[in-house]
Amino acid sequence: MNSARWLLPPDSEISAPYIAMVQELAPDGAGKFSAQLLWQRGIRTAEVLQGFLDVDAYQPTSPFAFGEEMQLAVARLERAIANEEKVAIWGDFDADGITSTSVLWEGLGLFFPQTEKLKYLIPNRLKESHGLNKSGIDELADWGANVIVTCDTGSTNIEEILYACDRGIDVIVTDHHTLPPERPSVSAIVNPRYLANDHPLFNLSGVAVAYKLVEALCLDHFGTADSALPLLDLVAIGLIADLVELRADCRYLAQRGIATLKRTERPGLIELLQRCRRTGDRPTDISFGIGPRINAVSRIHGDASFCVELLTSQDPERCSQLAEETELANLRRKETQRDVLAQAQKKLAQLDLSTTGVVILSDPQWPGGVLGLVAGQIAQETGKPTIALTTPLPKPGKVVIAKGSARSVNQIDLYQLVDSQRHWLTSFGGHPFAAGLALPVENIPFFRDGINQQLKQIQTVPAGPELKLDLTVTVADLQKEAGRKLFNELHVLEPYGMGNPIPTLLIRAVKFSRVSHKNPKDAKGKKVRFIKTSFFVEDDSCDRGFPCIWWGHYKDDVPTVGRWDVAVELDYNSYRRGYELRLVDLRPAENAEALVQTAAVVLDYRTQAKPPDTDAVVLSDCPRTWGELRKAYQAAQERDRPLVLAYSSPDELDFAELWRTLVGVAKYLARTGESIPLAQLQAKLKLDERTLSQGLSTLHSLGLTAHLQQKTLIFETTEPAPDSTSEFVHFQAAIAELQFQQQYFYEAPLEILTTIL
Repeated sequence: MNSARWLLPPDSEISAPYIAMVQELAPDGAGKFSAQLLWQRGIRTAEVLQGFLDVDAYQPTSPFAFGEEMQLAVARLERAIANEEKVAIWGDFDADGITSTSVLWEGLGLFFPQTEKLKYLIPNRLKESHGLNKSGIDELADWGANVIVTCDTGSTNIEEILYACDRGIDVIVTDHHTLPPERPSVSAIVNPRYLANDHPLFNLSGVAVAYKLVEALCLDHFGTADSALPLLDLVAIGLIADLVELRADCRYLAQRGIATLKRTERPGLIELLQRCRRTGDRPTDISFGIGPRINAVSRIHGDASFCVELLTSQDPERCSQLAEETELANLRRKETQRDVLAQAQKKLAQLDLSTTGVVILSDPQWPGGVLGLVAGQIAQETGKPTIALTTPLPKPGKVVIAKGSARSVNQIDLYQLVDSQRHWLTSFGGHPFAAGLALPVENIPFFRDGINQQLKQIQTVPAGPELKLDLTVTVADLQKEAGRKLFNELHVLEPYGMGNPIPTLLIRAVKFSRVSHKNPKDAKGKKVRFIKTSFFVEDDSCDRGFPCIWWGHYKDDVPTVGRWDVAVELDYNSYRRGYELRLVDLRPAENAEALVQTAAVVLDYRTQAKPPDTDAVVLSDCPRTWGELRKAYQAAQERDRPLVLAYSSPDELDFAELWRTLVGVAKYLARTGESIPLAQLQAKLKLDERTLSQGLSTLHSLGLTAHLQQKTLIFETTEPAPDSTSEFVHFQAAIAELQFQQQYFYEAPLEILTTIL
């Protein structure tokens, strides 16, 4: 049981015509529950519904929609084929990177003899970082590589790309991470971040970008992309494991990929599915089965190269051996994660969480491979962004670098938060929910103070974990034919993932029975310290209970008295051939009403000609701060109406023009003795209060001082400040930061904005 605030969707009556439209498009399973979910998730028009529900009705986007960069990539590879050059694949060590490497290994293997003219290299997670490095480039140069094709990495490796060029190697980057300030010196860079945020390819993960490259090369070389289709099972694994937003082409590729995975003939995938007791026909078979197992290898061993062999080899005996190694790594990962979490929780108990905004925990003995997982668990427990670091012991005369991972909860944009303290770091990368970072151990106290101060400035709502509930059901809704119908309705919306999360069901006033727990065993029959508890939930709607499991908990954690409200997920256990619930959270039934809140629906019309004709809260001006966006969101909550984001791209902020205007206003008011409301000056300059405050401080350099009285500004002439260069520089930086922030609010995917809200 945790302290999450439960968020229920707004009460809204789903019209009969809308339900009928959903049932027509998905006749095998749709009904009131699926219609309610689709409506809550903003999928409301016939055109959008058809593409979402019917994979055959969706028109996938051409790989050449990437434009000139894809054409350049294909042209360079065609030249390599014609000249019989050597091509090296540079991958990454997580599930998206491993599947990306596997897709290119097989896809480019259609054109280049594997091993002889084609090889792959994956960095060691425990010894190296993500991306290119010079020692690896030297290794490939010695092998005779003419071209390096990166996958799921490489966009910001400017120095390493130049080094590869110096070694006579051309570089083609395929990636989906942060873009560099300027285009690097590469033969091509295929990255969906260059596309508009509403482009159907914008959310592709690394494996999907790699697949699009293979698809484009097949189209160019053979005139058809049919040769790429067998790779779709690998694409689905990387897409779902990497938690990208499953909309548009991402959803299409995942749907096609899961269908391919269900009938896969890859010995390695068959072995993995058998070991996790799954069939491959569900997204959860990836997110809870295959994905964690692939990720575990680099977390435990560092070197995950053999995972590519596991996914692509046709040798059943070899794949069985590699699958067993993968399974053992996953079991050790679970045990290691549990040990580090226990240690982290002891350190957490020593903190005053009432005065802590960002939880920062460190230990010299913590293995780096599980820090992200542990940070995520602590963040969920506390409702606070969490950073877990491993801090090597000091060495005389050497700077000791701490490395770790950061995870956020749904109120905080982690990327911007950590980026504000970049000056204390040696390296940093990530996105609003997760990041990796490194910094000198001696900088940790300064980093901690700075990031907590920054959080105080931007946080406008109380910190705390939140749990979004989708549907309210009873135990009777889960039984026999009713349960099969409910499951089929939920199945209509699959695959679930970012942008379309697994539905969380609320069952009220239940009691628990037949409670037991057990420890899973490894291949040698030895119990591991990672447990799950099984039990039945019962309510007054019927006289039968329904099976439920709770991972990571002992039977003593399940209350045996009283009534409880539970948040659960419904799934089909292929091994047991039956439906079961996964417990997410619980709380006493008598207190639940006071704790459940309502969440507003957010609709995205940022790139539309005009907002919908509806009784909604419409935000027409691009917000400058999270506070402005949250204010609009809260207004929508209070009115029980959707929030429509209908603002266009923000105007470019011209610093020189802003400075001239601010100085002109200040001189005029100081000369005339008149005043101006703070809000009026903010509107005139299009600045938020914090940035304007920095500008007012900069006026000291000209002998102008501003006084704020009851939200009204008065200016007077004073002695010019002797040296205010730093103030001027800070004002310029504040303007640039504000511009970046507004551009973020315009470009950020709807799912990220909604989750943070």
